[in-house]
Amino acid sequence: MLTDLVRRSNQGEIDKDELTSTAFLLLIAGHETTVALIGNGLLALLRHPGQAAALRADLSLLPDFIDEMLRYDGPVRNATWRFPTEPVVIGGQEMLPGEPILVSLLAANRDPAAFADPDAFSPGRIGEPHLAFGRGPHYCVGAALAKVEGEAAIGRVLERFPDLALATDPAELSWWPSAIMRGLFSLPVRLHG
Repeated sequence: MLTDLVRRSNQGEIDKDELTSTAFLLLIAGHETTVALIGNGLLALLRHPGQAAALRADLSLLPDFIDEMLRYDGPVRNATWRFPTEPVVIGGQEMLPGEPILVSLLAANRDPAAFADPDAFSPGRIGEPHLAFGRGPHYCVGAALAKVEGEAAIGRVLERFPDLALATDPAELSWWPSAIMRGLFSLPVRLHG
């Protein structure tokens, strides 16, 4: 993919700034987002022990759990900036060409108009798909890999540590100070009861 981006830049299809920013996005997004998905997902399970027990009893449910983890507390707080090319009205506010728009994926994934009981952690929910990976032309190219990585990591942790428990008050957890990403600095756990 990076080779193709460099070729397109050399051919004048994209400029050097777009090449650099896209390469940076691909390299960083694939790592930090997965780290945050695993940490945020494990925290959700530790805060919902009944759900964790259900998942331990049937690991084939992991895909539904990963999707709900992404909706419930996804690793991407806000999408990258968007700039309209023509006047558009969003939520009653007229946006002019070139004005920056920052889309909150976390808020969209908790929208009560799109999700029943949006603040509940409910794997297997039916309805609108979450926006953790974006949609349309901005859909994450690494979505499938991120889901597989999340399933593998969280599944192995649950198998290996059946007594895993949170070792601190959730209010004491420290989050990355980022406008884009949402992840934990650390997740203190007890491995045995």
